[in-house]
Amino acid sequence: MSATADHAEERTNPASKLGFEPGQVVQEIGYDDDVEHDLREGIEAVIGQELVDEEYDDVADVVLLWFRDEDGDLTDALVDAIGLIEDGGQIWLMTPKTGRDGYIEPSDINEAAQTAGLSQTRSINAGGDWTGSRLVTPKSGKR
Repeated sequence: MSATADHAEERTNPASKLGFEPGQVVQEIGYDDDVEHDLREGIEAVIGQELVDEEYDDVADVVLLWFRDEDGDLTDALVDAIGLIEDGGQIWLMTPKTGRDGYIEPSDINEAAQTAGLSQTRSINAGGDWTGSRLVTPKSGKR
């Protein structure tokens, strides 16, 4: 594929800017009718397979966590998600944008991530109604 084609895909496929790679296992948690379907389809196009659901019984490379304010305790959800990923895996936390039903304050996301032992490395616009936060476990062995 040419560099021009790569750039065109980045503009048309919202998942390409999230760092997904072919062959990754992506486990989706919190799916409902309100999720960003174009993003989901884009992720599947990049990884070359369907997203696995909450019933998946092996470890994943990435967890895609759709979370709304009314979904319960965010820290608990993040701790649960950590148990689903490989060491060095990542969690993409998708939360409703400001003014949308289920919106969560960025300070609450940061606090929950820190309490769960995660670091937020970047945030992105994940579509019309969602914002994405990339959360990673700290690298082991560093001081």
